[in-house]
Amino acid sequence: MAQYTPETIWQMSSEELSKLLESKTFHPLSEGRINFYAPSFAYYKTAYFCSSPKDFPTISVTGKGCALKCKHCSGKVLETMHPARTPEELYKLCAKLKREGAVGCLVSGGCLPNGSVPLERFTEAIRRVKADFGLTVFAHVGIVNLEKALRLRKAGVDAALIDIIGDNETIREIYNLNMTVRDYEKALEALDQSGLRFVPHVIVGLYHGRLKGELYALQMISKYKPSALVIIAFMPIRGTVMEHVKPPEPLEIAKVLATARVMFPKTPIALGCMRPKGKHRVETDILAIKAGVDAVAFPSEEAIEYVGEHGYRVNFSSHCCSQVYADSRF
Repeated sequence: MAQYTPETIWQMSSEELSKLLESKTFHPLSEGRINFYAPSFAYYKTAYFCSSPKDFPTISVTGKGCALKCKHCSGKVLETMHPARTPEELYKLCAKLKREGAVGCLVSGGCLPNGSVPLERFTEAIRRVKADFGLTVFAHVGIVNLEKALRLRKAGVDAALIDIIGDNETIREIYNLNMTVRDYEKALEALDQSGLRFVPHVIVGLYHGRLKGELYALQMISKYKPSALVIIAFMPIRGTVMEHVKPPEPLEIAKVLATARVMFPKTPIALGCMRPKGKHRVETDILAIKAGVDAVAFPSEEAIEYVGEHGYRVNFSSHCCSQVYADSRF
C-alpha cells in the first residue's frame, strides 16, 4: 500500500477505485482473519450466527431524551435502548443483565445542547458495575473534555466511543449543534491524553447522503492514537427529517474505508452497525472486505460466504464491533 496516499485514493474515480479494490492490495491486520460482530442492538440471524438479545445491550442514561434531535436520528435510536436515568437504575439494570447472561453493554444516551452525553454522575455506578459484575462497558461520550475522560477511565470504562464530524456545516445543519470541528479535535485530544481507550466513529454521507468532511475527520483522528476506528454510514430512519434522503453509494463508503486503511496501517478498522440494509449492505460489506477491514458488524450472509470462499478465518462475537481493538491482535 506504500505507493498509495490517502489523498490519491480520495481523488480516484469510481472506475479507478473499483480496479484498486479488485487488485487485492488491502488486507486486514491479522491477515487471513475477519471478525464478525452481532451485539444485542438488533435482531440478527443467518445460517452462520444468531445474535442474543441479552449478551451486549445498549443503555440510555437519558431515556428517550435528547436536546439536539439531530436530523438523521431525531432521537429514534434512543427508543431501542434500555433506559437508566439514574445511577441506581443503571446499577440495578446491569445486575439484571448480568444475571441474564450479558457479557457487556454500551452506555449511551441523548446529547446535551453542548454535544456531550451526561455521563458524569454515572461514573461511580459504572465503577461498581465493573467491580461487581465484570461486564465489558463501552461508553458513547459525545464531545468530551479531559476531566470527564479521566473520570471515565478511573471508573474502568473499557473504551470510549465518539462520532467525529469533519465539516462545520454538517455539525450545524445535521447535528443542530453550535460547535465546530475544532471542538471535536479537542475531544480527541482529551481522550488521547487521558489514557482511556477510545474508538472514533466516522459517519459516511451524513451531509444529506453526500461525502463532506469524512477525509478531514480521518485526518483529525490520525493525529492521535485510537484503539480502533469504526466507519459507519448514513441510513434513512423512518420518522426523521432525513427519512427520504438517499444514502451514500457502497463504493463511496469503500472509498472512506480504503483511505482509512492507508492512513491507519496498524489500527484495527471495522465497518460498523449503522449502514443501509438489503442489496446495498451486501455490496458494501464485500467492498469493505476488499478494502482491508478487520471487522464487520451484522454482516450480510453473502459477505460471510465471500470470506469463506476466499480462505479467511472467521471469528463471530456478540460484542459491539468496537471490541475489534482487542480481537485483532497481530
